Amino acid sequence: MSVTMTEAAVKHVNRYLSRRGKGIGVRLGVKTTGCSGLAYTLEYADDASPEDIEFEDHGIKILIDPKSLAYLEGTQLDFVREGLNEGFKFSNPNERDRCGCGESFRI
Repeated sequence: MSVTMTEAAVKHVNRYLSRRGKGIGVRLGVKTTGCSGLAYTLEYADDASPEDIEFEDHGIKILIDPKSLAYLEGTQLDFVREGLNEGFKFSNPNERDRCGCGESFRI
């Protein structure tokens, strides 16, 4: 399995990296927090760390630390606009439950 991105996510990341003038992709992960226990993390990456697991989709590198990969395997990253809000959305087949506020999830 792998971690992938939709065309909308690829376009958004490319646009942002172009504006920044640097970067190779995104770093995804999970952290312990919230009502359900885990929350997604996303940051733009300028370079890869030796321990990163690397995927590539449409020329964008997706970097994940080994501990987070077990939680993110098979995830698709999308960029959505819903009304006045916009942001990244994680479609994770491993997710079993999400808290009411949407900030955290459980595997």
